[in-house]
Amino acid sequence: MKIGLIGCGYLGKIHAKCIKEVSNVELTGIYDISHETSQEVATQFATVAYSNLQSLIDHCDVVDIVTDTTTHFELAKKTILAGKHCFIEKPLTATVEEAEKLIALAKRQNIIVQVGHVERYNPAFLAALPYLSKPIYIEAHRLCPYNLRGTDVSVVHDLMIHDIDLILSIVPSEIVDIQSTGYNYLTKQIDVAHAKLTFANGAIANITASRVAPHPVRKMYIYQPENCLVVDFHEKKAEKTAFENLTPSVTKIPVIEHNAIVEELSDFVHTIQYKKIPRVTMENGLNALHIADKVVTKILQQNCHNVK
Repeated sequence: MKIGLIGCGYLGKIHAKCIKEVSNVELTGIYDISHETSQEVATQFATVAYSNLQSLIDHCDVVDIVTDTTTHFELAKKTILAGKHCFIEKPLTATVEEAEKLIALAKRQNIIVQVGHVERYNPAFLAALPYLSKPIYIEAHRLCPYNLRGTDVSVVHDLMIHDIDLILSIVPSEIVDIQSTGYNYLTKQIDVAHAKLTFANGAIANITASRVAPHPVRKMYIYQPENCLVVDFHEKKAEKTAFENLTPSVTKIPVIEHNAIVEELSDFVHTIQYKKIPRVTMENGLNALHIADKVVTKILQQNCHNVK
């Protein structure tokens, strides 16, 4: 299967490396708005640098879109209309309206699209999944030092959306209330945010995200009637704490190490080969984007004095 890569930025280069590690696929070419950059990356990974986007699409079976969020819609639209399956990095698109149009177009063209919510493939999260029963309270912390990458969108759409997607995947209920706060610190976008999601079944999720933190933290605490699960996405660790007579009993959950991006791209290829439903569908991407938009809207409405 021939895969064409669009985008040679920080994450695009990682995708290029990971595609080379996926079985039964060929990185057939690369396109970037900077032809000089695409040539450098193509040389590094022994593939072809295309100066014309349509030419790349025509010469591959599948397209991997790893570009700024604002470009996702047009690039995916062009790919889908060409009859090529595609992988789109999260967020799916810049707006809910764009996402809905892409979903309708992909259905009409009978095209498989997977969204790159990579934490679904994090080995620590996968290790904890069998122990999930009934999440009733969730604390999620996703903090990272400042990096220019991703600042074209808010921290909600860049980082928090990971945890929004994960929480939506493990809580089988509708969100009935959203409260959020946040402010910008180094950019014109929201750099620090906190959201409280309340579900119809009574579950509550508190999510904190920052891209101006001194140290990276990516942890989720999942409280259930019988135990508390701790998933450390950064350290790739998971544990289960049960309480007997008010005494905590901590058990480490075995984690099988793997590269999450290689895993998600391999799964995407497998999905196409066997015509399966992707683990992260466009509808999943739309739902996460929809909640992220609501979080940002609440911040702008209630804390506009904190935003430049």
